[in-house]
Amino acid sequence: MSHPPFAVTVDLVLMTIADGRLSVLLQRRSEEPFADRLALPGGFVGIEETLGDAARRIVIGKAGLAAGASAWLEQLYTFGDPQRDPRMRTVSVAHFALLPHAVLARAVLSRSDLALVPVTDLGEPLAFDHATIIAAAHERLKGKLDYSPVAFALLPDLFTLRDLQSVHEAITGKTLNKPAFRRRMLDTGWIERTGQRESDTPFRPAELYKISVQVADGRAG
Repeated sequence: MSHPPFAVTVDLVLMTIADGRLSVLLQRRSEEPFADRLALPGGFVGIEETLGDAARRIVIGKAGLAAGASAWLEQLYTFGDPQRDPRMRTVSVAHFALLPHAVLARAVLSRSDLALVPVTDLGEPLAFDHATIIAAAHERLKGKLDYSPVAFALLPDLFTLRDLQSVHEAITGKTLNKPAFRRRMLDTGWIERTGQRESDTPFRPAELYKISVQVADGRAG
């Protein structure tokens, strides 16, 4: 029995907070199909390559990130519409990651084909079904906020409750009630006080927090 051409690809939704908005790293394609269109960094999975190895290779080679730069990465969903790629039948196993802004900003500065674009305002039609993939990643991320400490991947080691709320608001697109949000975050056990306060601020210095030991150990494992 003969089979038509078939390939597996990996596409990466690498997100951060830029100018107060949840943004995604996109790459301008240089080849057909969809030449000159923005797209997610991605590529074909090698015949002897695992999906995880392919994702790491693409993060380093096509997204311009240093090895180990992504502290948090997970599989998102498998996209397999028969018409998604005009070259052949392809199935994409999309992954998404959250990274500090400085990491993706360095990647953008290092390559002229990369750009950070707000996830809710992509600005132009993207290649393939990548707008659909980004929307799915955004929904997954919003859904995880209430039961997972995923948002801390977007914060520095020390942060204020104001910083934490700003990240949640950027992801959800909603203004949150300050007292209720802070009470909920303290009740989760995800954060702990450091006894330090921020410096170089025109406002009253706010208390600095860090991820709790239990959360940090879980992420390391």
